Amino acid sequence: FFQISQVIPVDEAVRHMKEAIVRSYGDKGEDVVKMNYRAVDAGIEQVREVKVPDAWRQAEDTPLKFREAPAFVLNIADVMNRQEGDSLPVSAFMDHVDGTMPQSTAQYEKRGIAVNVPKWIAENCIQCNQCAYVCPHAVIRPFLLTEEEVAGSPDTFKTVKGMKPYDQYGFRIQISALDCTGCGSCAQVCPAKEKALVMEPLEAHMLEAEHWEYAQSLSKKPNPMSTATVKGSQFERPLLEFSGACAGCGETPYVRLATQLFGDRMMIANATGCSSILGGSAPSMPYCVNDDGFGPSWVNSLFEDNAEYGLGMHLGVKQIRDRVTGYVKDLSERAGLPASLRESLDDWFENKEVKDGARGVAAKLVFALTDAELSEESGALRDRILELRDYLMLRSTWIIGGDGWAYDIGYGGLDHVLASGEDVNVLVLDTEVYSNTGGQASKATQLGAVAQFAAGGKPLKKKDLGMMAVAYGYVYVAQIAMGASQAQTLRALREAEAWNGPSLVIAYSPCINHGIRGGLTLSQQREKDAVETGYWHLWRYNPSHAAEDPAKNPFVLDSKPPTRDYKEFLEREVRYTSLRQKYSEDKVEEIFDLARQAADERYQAYL
Repeated sequence: FFQISQVIPVDEAVRHMKEAIVRSYGDKGEDVVKMNYRAVDAGIEQVREVKVPDAWRQAEDTPLKFREAPAFVLNIADVMNRQEGDSLPVSAFMDHVDGTMPQSTAQYEKRGIAVNVPKWIAENCIQCNQCAYVCPHAVIRPFLLTEEEVAGSPDTFKTVKGMKPYDQYGFRIQISALDCTGCGSCAQVCPAKEKALVMEPLEAHMLEAEHWEYAQSLSKKPNPMSTATVKGSQFERPLLEFSGACAGCGETPYVRLATQLFGDRMMIANATGCSSILGGSAPSMPYCVNDDGFGPSWVNSLFEDNAEYGLGMHLGVKQIRDRVTGYVKDLSERAGLPASLRESLDDWFENKEVKDGARGVAAKLVFALTDAELSEESGALRDRILELRDYLMLRSTWIIGGDGWAYDIGYGGLDHVLASGEDVNVLVLDTEVYSNTGGQASKATQLGAVAQFAAGGKPLKKKDLGMMAVAYGYVYVAQIAMGASQAQTLRALREAEAWNGPSLVIAYSPCINHGIRGGLTLSQQREKDAVETGYWHLWRYNPSHAAEDPAKNPFVLDSKPPTRDYKEFLEREVRYTSLRQKYSEDKVEEIFDLARQAADERYQAYL
C-alpha cells in the first residue's frame, strides 16, 4: 500500500511497521520478530505491475454454474459465504424459525486452502489407519471396496488388497484434497518404514476431488474390526468433518474420535470457545449424519453455564424417557398382544439402559409397534409411544469445552454436575490457555508459561482438575494425550461413556498459542514429547474397578516415568523460551527448575 500510494515515504512507513512489530511480538522471541520483518520487506520488494488487457474493458461475468446441494446451502449458506448475507430476507429462514440449523453442510464449502496435501503411496501403506485417527479435519479416511467397486472405479483410483480380516475387499486411503488444510499430521504420524504419505502441492492433486466423490458413492460395509481398536475405530464414519479449526488443531481429533464411537446417539453441549467456533460457525455445520441419517445433536449456550446446560439436556431427556417407559409398561401389561410385540417390549425393558446396541433395541421395538394389529386402547398407547420414539434409545450426553471454561469460569457448574452423580460425560480440551480469545492464562496454564495476564510467566502451579474430581470417588476421570498413546485415548473415551455415572476426560491439546517450533504439523509429536518428558501424565480412575472388586485399585497410571529432560519440552515452545526476553538466563533456568519440580511432585503424587 505505502509503496504504491506514497502517502508517506516508504522508508518511514517501514520503520513504523517494524517498530509496531517489536511492540506486538517482541516477547515472542527474536525469530518471530525477524519473520515479521521479512514479511514487511517482501511486501515492498515483491510489488509487481500487472498490465490490464484492453479487452477487460468489456469483461462480463461468466454465469455461475450451480452445483447440486441442499436448499439451505444454495439459498442461505452460499449467499452468506459470498458476503451477501445482509441481502437475505426473513422469509429465507422460514424453515429454521426454531433456531435449528441443518447438519452436514461444511462438506459443500470445498475451500481448497491447503498449500500442500498428502499423497498416498499405496505400496508403502501398512493399513494401520493412524493417519485417519489423528486427522484434525477428517479429510483422510480408509475405504473398503468390493471387486465390482474396484472394477468400476476411475483408472487413477488405485487400490490394494485388504489385509485380514477384510481381505475380501480392496483398500484405499482417500483424501478430500479441497477440504484439507495441509497440516501434515497424517504424514508426520505415518509409521511405515517408507512413508505411505508425503506432502505435495495441492495443484498437483486436484484429481483427488473426483476420487473423493467416487469414494463417497461406495456401498456401506459392516465394520470388519472392533471399534475398541485404533484401526477398527477408523472404519466408522467420522461425524465431525471439515471444520474451521486451525491446521493441525490439537482439539478436534478427540471430538472427531468420540463421534466415531458414539456419534449416532450423542447430544453435545458445547462451551463457548474454539470448540464452539469450529463446531458451529454460521452458515456451516461440520457435525454430520451417517448413512442412516443419525448423528450428534449439538448446541452452544454461554461460556459460564455449559455444564449446567448439558445436565439440563440430560435430565430433560431422562424425564421424557421415564414417561415413555411408563407407556411401554402399561402396554406390556395388556392382554391380547401379538407374541412378537410382547417379545420386543420385554427385550426393550431388559436392555433400555444398555449402551452398546441401544439403537438396534429401540428400532426393533418401533418396528414391532408399527407392524402390530392392536385394540383401540392398546393402539392409543402405541401411538403415545411412537410419538416419543426418539426417546426409546439411550442417548449419550457429552459436555465439551476448553480449560478456560472447565478450570476457571465454568468450574462451579462443572463441579456441581460431577457431584450430581448423573450419567453425563465431560470432555475438556486442555490447551492450557484461553485459546479462542487470544491466549490468556487460565488455571490450567503451567508454571512459567508466558500468556496474556502472565507476561512474566505464570508464577503458580497448574490446577489438578482431574484429582479434584477423583475425590468424589464415583466420577470416572482420565487424562489423555492421543499422540502419546492412541490406545489409551481410545480406551479412556470408551470407559468414560460406559461408566453409569459422571465422567471427566481431560485431553492435552497443542495449540497455535503455544508457539511450537515446527508448527502444529508436530501436534501429535508434541503430545508424545509432553508425556515422555513428564510435562503431562496419562492416567485413569475407574470407579467400576472398585465396584467389581473392593481390593482393586481404581487408579491406573498409564504413563511411565519420564525418559527425557523436562526442559527439552519447554525449549521447543515460544510460550516458555520467550521468558528470555524478560529475564536473565539464570532467572529463566530458575523458573524452568521450579516448573520441573512441580511436574515431579505431581507425578510422585500419582504413584
